[in-house]
Amino acid sequence: MRSLIKRLFRVLARALFRVRVGGSSEGLDAHARLLVIANHESFLDGLLLGLFLPLDPVFVVHTGVVRNPLFRLCLALVDYLAVDPTSPMAMKKVIRLIETGRPVVVFPEGRITTTGSLMKVYDGPAFVAAKTGATLLPVRLDGAARSYFSRLSGRHPRRVLPQITLSIQAVTKLKMPEGGTARERRRKAGEAMRRLMQEMIFASRPTQTLFEALCDAASIQGPGRRLIEDMKQIEYSYQDLLKMALMLGRLVGRYTRPGEHVGVLLPNLAPTLGLIFGLNAHARVPAMLNYTAGLEGMQAACTAAQIATIVSSRAFVTQAKLADKIAALQGVRVIYLEDLREEAGLGDKLWLMLWAIRFPRWAMQRVGPESAAVVLFTSGSEGVPKGVVLSHRALLANIAQIRAVIDFSVDDKILNALPLFHSFGLMAGGLLPVVTGANVFLYPSPLHYRVIPELAYDRNCTVLLGTSTFLGNYAKNAHPYDFYRLRYVIAGAEKLSESVRNVWFEKFGIRIFEGYGATETAPVLAVNTPMAYRTGTVGQLLPGLRAEILAVPGIDNGGILHVSGPNIMSGYLRVERPGVVQPPVSAAGEGWYETGDVVNVDTDGFLRIVGRVKRFAKVAGEMISLESVEKLATQASSLALHAASTQVDEARGENVVLFTTDMGLTRETLQAAARAGGWPEIAVPRKIKPVDALPLLGTGKIDYVTLKQWAEAA
Repeated sequence: MRSLIKRLFRVLARALFRVRVGGSSEGLDAHARLLVIANHESFLDGLLLGLFLPLDPVFVVHTGVVRNPLFRLCLALVDYLAVDPTSPMAMKKVIRLIETGRPVVVFPEGRITTTGSLMKVYDGPAFVAAKTGATLLPVRLDGAARSYFSRLSGRHPRRVLPQITLSIQAVTKLKMPEGGTARERRRKAGEAMRRLMQEMIFASRPTQTLFEALCDAASIQGPGRRLIEDMKQIEYSYQDLLKMALMLGRLVGRYTRPGEHVGVLLPNLAPTLGLIFGLNAHARVPAMLNYTAGLEGMQAACTAAQIATIVSSRAFVTQAKLADKIAALQGVRVIYLEDLREEAGLGDKLWLMLWAIRFPRWAMQRVGPESAAVVLFTSGSEGVPKGVVLSHRALLANIAQIRAVIDFSVDDKILNALPLFHSFGLMAGGLLPVVTGANVFLYPSPLHYRVIPELAYDRNCTVLLGTSTFLGNYAKNAHPYDFYRLRYVIAGAEKLSESVRNVWFEKFGIRIFEGYGATETAPVLAVNTPMAYRTGTVGQLLPGLRAEILAVPGIDNGGILHVSGPNIMSGYLRVERPGVVQPPVSAAGEGWYETGDVVNVDTDGFLRIVGRVKRFAKVAGEMISLESVEKLATQASSLALHAASTQVDEARGENVVLFTTDMGLTRETLQAAARAGGWPEIAVPRKIKPVDALPLLGTGKIDYVTLKQWAEAA
């Protein structure tokens, strides 16, 4: 009778929720001890696993669930073990159950998610898995959180009958950590289980393109859902974004050909995002030009990426005073949004309203996930800018990696003042909110230090993105209450200053989450999160990444980081070989990217950046990190800005030159700070050059090319 009822329920669930089961379940019977672990999205989860897993498992459930008559009725269809998590004997019962040989199902989160993302993972199930040597079968549930059986907030979109997917992952095992106390081993096992769950969520991501991801988000969140706001103080919905994308892509398509790199020279506005998605929908590749790079930088970018057409705005060109630079660019033509708006005829409008907006997936031109989605350009802080080709696969993989470790949702509003031509600004402040359904406020400049804190307060923003330099200046100008709504302050693009970290905690009570990445990795590689945080590090590597740390002669406390994964670039575009994509390759092998950063990793997997390999000086035969020199200067003079470079010295190899905005900083002061902080004497620079301001790029990074020229001339 039980099997008959289960078959009826299975047919009913397939009909109502269009349940799809992905992955392979072959060979599961060969495992004597099998522990099924799954994320917990709704009250339907246990029923779905019981109906669609090709097993006859025992479910581990909370004693409180058994007391509910409705759940007790559903549990009558399966075997279960009721445990009280507060009882010290609970996990022993589960261990004995696994040792009987029956497959067991457990939810390591313990409770249904209230955020839509992975929540706290308990140590108990991990310790059981490690103690028994059980084979783990991860199963990702997706879609049930959008039903009325979930516990998400009212702002999350709900459906009466959402489509639900079960993704069965490859089996694995969890080893018992060695050494330390039992409590420490239990903690480390729990951390390993959390990372395994995050890997599971990432691995079950769909394979699609950027425009398809936009269409999916609009379908899930609802086309009328408003999510983008800019300085025009207009809130744009998914429907508005789709309209902009389809029409702009169609109009620009008349001037360009499929596969062409189209320059985008626009500020942080909703139409800029619309143009990016629109070019992708029509098989063109947006190349995001850095309008702060100067004429030489923009010309190098156009040459490397073979950009023949640039899309801009007359109003923006006038306000940013770019007319002379654009006029001096060679081999390109510029088309303006104002003119495109006039060119949209009746046929275009009928095509949009009667066909494209109704069936956007049919209106788009088909490209594969491995096709180029965007071209970004390196900052040029250490040389001529290079074009970085990022595929749809790379961008969406990085979004999935971030979503696996941080709970961005429709309840969040991201304040993004980082330019969209910057990889951090484009990904975290542009594409991520659109795909996840989070709100975003686009602001055109990160340099308005008084305005941005006020915007965070006025617009009730919960997430702020910035570099260490920008965050430090926001803190100086902000009222202590301006950031009262912020949940996440995420720092990237440059090393987070200790003084900035401290002032944010003291003045606002906010802990900054420092991350790390590169344009070539789309861009995030690692980030601190509420569940995995360690001061002074940049967090743990994101799911799906492999890393190799190769030794550097003369550096004992770290090595160069090489990474491989689905978010790695397709390749470089260089001025020397215009239009030719040079695939990534490093000493670790083909498909690997050498970050150029010297790092070390602790026993829990947290990365600590020692410095860039190019930013080491060989002084009298010893390798000196220029970043350590800058840290020393910051300790001696915390309120000023400092940057170090090198100059050739025939006797010593190289000399370190310190540039500082502290006009009174002396070598004696640095020596005293070195003695107090344990720095070697050789780390104290011989030359100190006071300056009014350090040279900065438009992204907020220090312009080390200019700094090197200053050092050579010093």
